[in-house]
Amino acid sequence: MRHGPLLVVLLATAAAPAAAQDAPAATTAVPIPAALTAEDMPPIPLEMATRARPYLEARGAGFAGWDPNTRAVLIATRFANTNQLHRVEAPLGARNQISFEAEPVRGSYAPGQGDIIVVSKDQGGDEYFQLHSLKDGRLTLLTDGKSRNQINAWSKDGALIGYSSTRRNGVDSDLYVMDPRDPTTARMVHESQGGGWYIAAFSPDKRTAYAAKYNSVQDVDLYQLDLATGAMTPIGDTASEIAYGGLTIAADGIVWVTSDQGSDFQRLGRLDPALGAFSPVSQEAWDVDSFAISDDGKTIAYEVNEAGSDRLRILDVATGQITKVDALPAGQIGGIEIAPWGEIGFSFSSAKSAADVWSLDPKTMELTRWTQSETGGLDTQVNVEPRIVTTKSFDGLEVSGLLYLPDPVKFPGKRPLIVSVHGGPEGQSTAGFMGRNNYHLNELGIGVFYPNVRGSTGYGKTFVSLDNGPFQREDSVKDMAALIDTVRADPAVDAARIGLSGGSYGGYMCYAAAVQLKDRLSATQCTVAISNFVSFLENTNPYRQDLRRVEYGDERDPGQRAKLTEISPLARVSEIEKPMFVITGANDPRVPKSEADQMVAAIRANGGVAWHLIAADEGHGFAKRANADYAFLAQLMFWKKHLLGE
Repeated sequence: MRHGPLLVVLLATAAAPAAAQDAPAATTAVPIPAALTAEDMPPIPLEMATRARPYLEARGAGFAGWDPNTRAVLIATRFANTNQLHRVEAPLGARNQISFEAEPVRGSYAPGQGDIIVVSKDQGGDEYFQLHSLKDGRLTLLTDGKSRNQINAWSKDGALIGYSSTRRNGVDSDLYVMDPRDPTTARMVHESQGGGWYIAAFSPDKRTAYAAKYNSVQDVDLYQLDLATGAMTPIGDTASEIAYGGLTIAADGIVWVTSDQGSDFQRLGRLDPALGAFSPVSQEAWDVDSFAISDDGKTIAYEVNEAGSDRLRILDVATGQITKVDALPAGQIGGIEIAPWGEIGFSFSSAKSAADVWSLDPKTMELTRWTQSETGGLDTQVNVEPRIVTTKSFDGLEVSGLLYLPDPVKFPGKRPLIVSVHGGPEGQSTAGFMGRNNYHLNELGIGVFYPNVRGSTGYGKTFVSLDNGPFQREDSVKDMAALIDTVRADPAVDAARIGLSGGSYGGYMCYAAAVQLKDRLSATQCTVAISNFVSFLENTNPYRQDLRRVEYGDERDPGQRAKLTEISPLARVSEIEKPMFVITGANDPRVPKSEADQMVAAIRANGGVAWHLIAADEGHGFAKRANADYAFLAQLMFWKKHLLGE
């Protein structure tokens, strides 16, 4: 899945009183990790964990950058409980771990110099990231240890790093620059208002930074920032609603961006900072999601999102010639970076391959695989590919989703189905490696369907705006109903055995489905989910409040508050009739734990079934393997009970 932000949670479920998990069952049950609290859930049989074990052992590797001095690659992968950084010196060479933290870390080498690695890390999923330098397996703190800090961009020579920080007041994302070799050089270069500010790039002479203010997925304002005086100069008309993605300065000073200026989709092109004029170069009828420029400015590698599958393109800047990289199957591409010597590094996953690190020589078009992640010994070639399902919604809008169905030879007849709704809502379900969810398909014969309702990215700026505000919010629920009706009519699907899961905004959709679509569903599994828009907007972390009000509505306005209350699933909790399983991160700064607590309490007060799994050391998703494993096994319990009748 893409964007989103994307929720790291591996969904879970179970059922029966917590008292059932005491000593008598311990010899035959999976132990509950110390950080988890399982309420009204049954013990998980060890035998189930044994059967699922190979699927729990799958891992992936993400490209984190090149070491400019040795030509090694930096990757993120997990061998213990969390994702850590590793070096790979040669294609398919050993993955040498270089960070050893209890929490996940992410980071990169300083470009050009490669003499320092800067990483970010939070505590227990609270998203109050701190910047550190990494050397000899140890981290050295570079920020204040209290505020929320996010790495934005490096200067091309690796001398400066730009980052945003809430250090001043805990709310606004002020802009800072620092030489990470000496944290005392950190200085604020712009006092911001709002949580959406970041440094997008530095000019080659490091006198100017290009700053961006993210207002919404459809509206990003760009500025030139004088690093000496702090003067901000708008680029173009900031009152216009234009989206900008990546921004990079080429060696010749040309500003390259992705933008939807003059189009329903984001295109790659040149930006004139003086006039704000955008000159597109790519002509694909889909979003260009990311790109990278070679140090000499002659080559650009970019990735096009074609109906949920990523395609790599190589642009020769001088001639304008675009070369398609057709050797890769449909899948997901991420982390594109061009090395100083011209090699293009990236991550890639597909239905039959876990995420791994690859490189491409743009001169010969030769692909090189740098990692081959373990998949528990399983034959990934048996994994099924999705097919795209489209239908018309209540108002004639075409909506679609990805449908994975189990092998009909192994599992003949009509099969149960899990509908899995992405978060965001500015996100998109895309074709990639299914990981543990292959267990549902390959071992249980349960299909999986990923809908992309209005509000999803990847289908143009008109489509993504159609759910904005409280008065259009439930139109996305109607889309989901239309898509569910379409897949229920598929001859391979058992219409009487449909479950639905979702996380974050997808969790709201999960709660809403439990109310409004209960006649179509057998059970729901909702993760870090919004139950009441008013309480969510009042209690989400302050740096996010205004950004979320743009999407959902402003609870401070009486008219919008009334509508937000009306459409909140908590207001109709008495209509929930089917079993529900809720997963919560106690440290979630986005959707507070209170959103789950009030929903679970209300369902139980009405005599309903609500299982609840809470992680004391997680935030907006489960990032630690022990927690994620238990959650996934609990999910298997839930779906086996409510979809397979076991």
